[in-house]
Amino acid sequence: MNAIPQVTGTGVPLLLDDIDTDRIIPARFLRCVSFDGIGDHAFEDDREQDPAHPFNQPQYQNAGILVSGRNFGCGSSREHAPQSLMRWGIRGIVSESYAEIFFGNCTSLGIPAVCAKRADLEALAQAVQNDPSMEVTVDLENLEVRFGDQKFPCTIPDSARDALVSGRWDFLAQLLENQPQIVSTLERLPYTSGFEST
Repeated sequence: MNAIPQVTGTGVPLLLDDIDTDRIIPARFLRCVSFDGIGDHAFEDDREQDPAHPFNQPQYQNAGILVSGRNFGCGSSREHAPQSLMRWGIRGIVSESYAEIFFGNCTSLGIPAVCAKRADLEALAQAVQNDPSMEVTVDLENLEVRFGDQKFPCTIPDSARDALVSGRWDFLAQLLENQPQIVSTLERLPYTSGFEST
């Protein structure tokens, strides 16, 4: 299983509050059969309305850590939102707080979504703007965010932290790892192994 004790990448600052899933991925892209290519449409409407949007800026195109504000991922519950961010290149999020379903979807995709104080987020966003090539590390083992010569504490629910650090967030990997037990159980169940009706 794929353990995620920490993620490191350059940052993209989007320090706004109440960014909902409709803004992250507009509803017209929810009709996709697969998630392939959905990353190209992350924040599409916002980016069209605001050419200065960070996701449009060349210095942030390879960023892996998103820095945002309070209540990130609110609104409609849709896996497409974290899927689009992940497929754009986001591997971790540092924010003040999250909508519960969005947070759960991030964890199930292996995207650490940690919380930090507003003052720390502001310092991080400013540092990223000053030096877009600077690496940012979200460390789940030590519960801290590091950048340049600075660091600050972060929080994440214990259940999500444990799932990410142990690799248990990856449900498909868990199924594959337990295939022998699954096959054994299937062979013992009468309705999957030669059950005969009377």
